[in-house]
Amino acid sequence: MKLFTSNCSALVLMLAAAMLATRQIDPGVLPDASWAVFFLGGFILGSRYLFALFMALAVAVDYIATQHLGVSSYCLSRAYLFVLPAYATLWWGGYRSARHWQRAESLRSCARLGITLVAAVSLCFLISNASFYWLGGRVAAPHLAGWLANFRQWYGYFLAVPCAYVALAAGAYALLRKWGVRWADRALPAEARAPRP
Repeated sequence: MKLFTSNCSALVLMLAAAMLATRQIDPGVLPDASWAVFFLGGFILGSRYLFALFMALAVAVDYIATQHLGVSSYCLSRAYLFVLPAYATLWWGGYRSARHWQRAESLRSCARLGITLVAAVSLCFLISNASFYWLGGRVAAPHLAGWLANFRQWYGYFLAVPCAYVALAAGAYALLRKWGVRWADRALPAEARAPRP
């Protein structure tokens, strides 16, 4: 199996750059694109090896930022282990969306993509939020009402950010196709390009 093609390498670099440019900086400046990167990675790249590469990148960025650049380590706790299944849900959601993409039914495919994106982001948030609240050691006396209030407080933001980034990526792809950029179609996995019989 050939893991990298020139298009694949360019897409890996673009997604990695998006993660590097936005992870561990002030969210008021530029929100973290990591969740969108994992969803788009699953959609465009699909490879479990590339998932492992992006997981390693995320962990490395967190380590360097908190240990060497003075970024707060507040979110790093024993609950950090749950980042793996949380991000895996995003990658799997993107992968699943690509496998059901049909250009001939692009409106229907976009609706399915949107539903899968919302479901994957919601499950990712549930895993990360619940593990942090219950296992992170940051709440003195965790209780169900407190967790539900915390969930409601942050869910909208953590849903909106990756959805906005994925919408931007979809818009950029549509513009590239409209302008006749040849590699735009080749950027999608073969399963997403080929209409199903």
